[in-house]
Amino acid sequence: MTVGSRYAYYPGCSLLSGAREYDHSVRAVFAHLGIELVDLEDWSCCGAVHADVHNPDAAVLLPARNLALAEAQGLDRVVAPCSGCYRNLRRAGKKVAGDKQVRSMVNDHLAGARAEGHALQLTTDVEVLHPLYVLLEEFGLDRLAQEVSHPLYGLRVASYYGCMLTRPKDVFDSTERPVGMDELVAVLGGEVVDYPMKAKCCGGAMAISHADVTARLTGNVLVSARDAGADIVTLACPMCHTALDAYQSKAERLMGQALDLPVLYFTQLVGLALGLDPASLGFSRHLVSPHEQLARVGF
Repeated sequence: MTVGSRYAYYPGCSLLSGAREYDHSVRAVFAHLGIELVDLEDWSCCGAVHADVHNPDAAVLLPARNLALAEAQGLDRVVAPCSGCYRNLRRAGKKVAGDKQVRSMVNDHLAGARAEGHALQLTTDVEVLHPLYVLLEEFGLDRLAQEVSHPLYGLRVASYYGCMLTRPKDVFDSTERPVGMDELVAVLGGEVVDYPMKAKCCGGAMAISHADVTARLTGNVLVSARDAGADIVTLACPMCHTALDAYQSKAERLMGQALDLPVLYFTQLVGLALGLDPASLGFSRHLVSPHEQLARVGF
């Protein structure tokens, strides 16, 4: 990554509401590392999981509008922390870049819209990145290791990728056996816990309509991580966090066993290892408190 790199920042709906600790920790970590995030003006919903079902064109148009907004602000790279937003925006970007008819459809729908005083059009290829991959691929783990002042020694961490972070399939990581977050945990000084459910679905998208299914799938992931010896689970998706944290008590009742496994965003762990003020990283917002586990290793 070159000095002075700038990224448009797309928070999505979750990071400004239920996942504010994720938003705060992303911003704090990137600011500490000198990575500039420029808030995307007038951003709108990416379509979440609903556009795919009801309108395939909307599944491209909604995220593509946000890419056009980034272009209007003079930026050709967008950081999207929510795994679902990342998937939707990145998939739309790939479709627009690879198909002239799709680009034409997008721009036809944008006709008449304006941003930054100019007509809103998507004429360049805008790259979409998850903050995890910015740290892994653009900032680099070697540089990050030099910034670690409070290593996570003694903390056994199970990385949970879920089913969206590694999709659409590309150069960043394996869809079925991802390792990027594990590599990050190792650089931070944590002990990587391998377990078989790290890329399995948590059922977060069904939490409202089929809560029992979410509780069962969530319980499977958490039991797998706990049985492998994890102290905590770390992840990169607000929907997965809701399932594993907010639905953990339901999972415990359904599975007939206590779990007590805190679920943290990976940027919160990075912030700790960089020596940032823990109070700024939002640990008090988690339903399953991580304070006991963190205190055991000196935080």
